[in-house]
Amino acid sequence: MSLAKIFDTAGSAMSANTVRLNTTASNLANAESAASSIDETYRARHPVFSAIQQQVQQLSFDTVGDGKGEAQGVQVLGIVESDSPLQERYEPNHPLANEEGYVFYPNVNAVEEMTNMISASKAYQMNVEVMNSAKSMMQRVLTLGQ
Repeated sequence: MSLAKIFDTAGSAMSANTVRLNTTASNLANAESAASSIDETYRARHPVFSAIQQQVQQLSFDTVGDGKGEAQGVQVLGIVESDSPLQERYEPNHPLANEEGYVFYPNVNAVEEMTNMISASKAYQMNVEVMNSAKSMMQRVLTLGQ
């Protein structure tokens, strides 16, 4: 991998981790939002990532190896809603309680979301360090001829 492609790879990872941080923040913000029916209840959301593949070619333009190429970054394919069961609580005095006295809460696990937030934050920080290291190396290469 060339030194210039490191910026594209780290940049795509930083962008993907930003999406991950935003969805985690949204999940945490809606963790205790009550609803009167299952259809109106917020559901936890999670981003789906995929590696960006670029074909590596020889001079004869034949693909190398298994034809899958090498990873050149990460992309967000989309954001999916969690299919874990919603929390149903018996609170007959709650203003949003349904006829049976139940209130529905999101399927957000605060501990899991905080773990995701820490992980995404650390991954973002590591990619910043990769970019800073690559920048430093490029600056040193420029000074070799002096």
